[in-house]
Amino acid sequence: MAEAHSAVAFSFSITHEGWDVNFDREVLHLVWQSGIRSWKKRIARFKNNIRNGIYPAPLQSLWAIVAILAAVHFAKYGMVHTCINAILVLMPGSTLLWELLACLLLGMVVWLAIIYAVRYSLKLLLMYKGWMYEERGKGRVISTRTKIWFLFVKILSGGSRPLLYSYQGSLPRLPLPSLQETMSRYLRSVRPLLNDKDYSRMQKLAQEFQNGIGAKLQRYLVLKSWWATNYVSDWWEEYVYLRGRSPLVVNSNFYGIDAILIDSVRTQAARAAAVISICLQFRRLIERQELEPILIQGLVPLCSWQYERVFNTTRVPGVETDRIVHYMDSKHIVVYHKGRYFKVFIYFRGRILRPCEIEVQLEQILSDESLPAKGEEKLAALTAGERAAWAVARQEFFFKGLNRQSLDAIEKAAFVVALDDFPYEFDEHDPSKLDHYGQILLHGKGYDRWFDKSFTLCIGSNGRIGFNAEHSWADAPVMSHMWEYIVATELENGDDGRTRGTPEFTPPVPIRLQWNLLPPCIVAIEKSYQVALSLLNDVDLRAYMHSAYGKGFMKECRISPDAFIQMALQLAYYRDAGRFSLTYEASMTRLFREGRTETVRPCTIESAAWVRAMVGNTASVEERVRLLQIACRVHQMAYQDAMCGKGIDRHLFCLYVVSKYLEVDSPFLKKVLSEPWRLSTSQTPHGQTPKLDLKKYPRCISAGGGFGPVADDGYGVSYIIAGEDLIFFHITSKRSSPETDSSRFAQHIERALSDIENLFLEWRRLQQQKNHKH
Repeated sequence: MAEAHSAVAFSFSITHEGWDVNFDREVLHLVWQSGIRSWKKRIARFKNNIRNGIYPAPLQSLWAIVAILAAVHFAKYGMVHTCINAILVLMPGSTLLWELLACLLLGMVVWLAIIYAVRYSLKLLLMYKGWMYEERGKGRVISTRTKIWFLFVKILSGGSRPLLYSYQGSLPRLPLPSLQETMSRYLRSVRPLLNDKDYSRMQKLAQEFQNGIGAKLQRYLVLKSWWATNYVSDWWEEYVYLRGRSPLVVNSNFYGIDAILIDSVRTQAARAAAVISICLQFRRLIERQELEPILIQGLVPLCSWQYERVFNTTRVPGVETDRIVHYMDSKHIVVYHKGRYFKVFIYFRGRILRPCEIEVQLEQILSDESLPAKGEEKLAALTAGERAAWAVARQEFFFKGLNRQSLDAIEKAAFVVALDDFPYEFDEHDPSKLDHYGQILLHGKGYDRWFDKSFTLCIGSNGRIGFNAEHSWADAPVMSHMWEYIVATELENGDDGRTRGTPEFTPPVPIRLQWNLLPPCIVAIEKSYQVALSLLNDVDLRAYMHSAYGKGFMKECRISPDAFIQMALQLAYYRDAGRFSLTYEASMTRLFREGRTETVRPCTIESAAWVRAMVGNTASVEERVRLLQIACRVHQMAYQDAMCGKGIDRHLFCLYVVSKYLEVDSPFLKKVLSEPWRLSTSQTPHGQTPKLDLKKYPRCISAGGGFGPVADDGYGVSYIIAGEDLIFFHITSKRSSPETDSSRFAQHIERALSDIENLFLEWRRLQQQKNHKH
């Protein structure tokens, strides 16, 4: 309790001798500094809100317009002079000062009118998505319409440097597809999965839905699309994530891995301190809105809304539904090491601690030989178990007192750091080490990650790093952006085995969090741990590095790299399961305000035709290449449609939510939303920060990350196209399923990629022979 006593800034008591006042000058100074910092942030936030509100115009443009209007007025010319005289009539005087004030008022009105005209014009321009469907690359001609569109967007975007949220007001709303379009796309997507009889039955269900209750549900959805900023995102967050009662570990959280092709020579404390410092730099860029918004082709903005909750965010359990809590500021992180939790202050004496000062704090934790309190070591298992059980335990055992204070310290932390006492290993000649690396980050021991926090930064004893991220607050590209920033900044700063500089002062000593965990609480922790243990023991994770070729060869084949890999996955799955299956690929809808994700369905009529041609081995080389090219074009079109708000699954999901609100049963929607995604895939993006030049440093890229399988008898596949000659795959499945095997599926992927490579090489050889004959 010594820490609690030292935190008392002042106290007073009344005795028979009078007032007795005690106060601690240092603590009061800290309170004063905290208040000053808080007000500075509020003022900065206010200034940024103004800059965002008037973007793309700089604030200086106001004075330019006022000066022009004043000059025209004093020249007694035209309508400007008339308008200012009309304003002067309403003012208490007509002296020079009042005239200038009238010019200022008229200037502000004209200035704001111009700004909003430009913003809404930009919003209208950003609704155009034709540029996405035009082929790009050498020798490809861009249409005149798109060239003119690019020119106008460039002009209206202005010359001023945008802040992180500058484009938010100019982003269009996510469009709502018509019911007929969605039904048509859906029926086409399931055709390769159903026999003639089942397909006819599905057609009938879809027709009945479209002509019946579907029209009514659509009208409600139209109203929501007019009223809400985004007709999907709030329901997606609530019903897909927050209302889910199953454990977060494996089922929802995802992980990311270090840039494993570069060896770090830093110690655990030095690497952890450096990465923590970079994370805090990234947080400051977000808070100050100095992080550059992502612009596709340097011009078209993506929504930045999800960045608000990267830090200072936690998911709080509830019996029926969870909630996301975001704190405006946090001056500490929490570090977990050998079963103990430490509160580490990262802000002291008016500034953020430097890496060398954070390293001192971490060394103190690593050298601390105290033992965990009873139940403390496995405490985080509560966040890994059933959500309702955690909600009940939180209310019963962490509602007040010491436990509440310590829990608050974790939940209000900027993020959590796990200093593991074992190494994270990678060896190109021993694939099992990378598999184990992924397992450490996906689920750890089931109790050494705080799965509710926005992310837990994990550091191995050899200095390798990774993260485990909660999924409800944002999607993987946001964490990938931060991860890429960390890798790029570390490369920029250099790695000589030590942190830079020397401490200017002795940093605050880490505070050991105290717990009073009673026997019933320990029983609840153990129950949650057993739930987590059964989940993590059932995960079959295989991390596979494909180094035969990468993006370079795919581009030579004039095929989209994503479509290329998705076709390889279709071929691999068919060989593995002997059938086609409903396939999920995540795409983003961040071209629209508050956009998150949409589903692409890679298993199409065209992909199935190509797979059959490859497996049957009866079609000619030219025919198989032709079918592959068609399948890839169809897939790329579907991906572009999804990004442009023309997807299938989010629309159907929202119709289903409306039906539940209206208490209406739909056999069609029930059937659609109960279909299992036996192959769930996602590409990890990179190239989101200009700091990293992969052409100059091709090995300086993360190995990507992964997630657990969505279906009990299915696969979860995440991949990252890591440069011109390298692809990483992260494959997960459940050991309890007799139908799946991650290692076997990795072999099928390797064979599929090899078969496609050989197909194109043979096709080129035949083309060269034909050209030689001619």
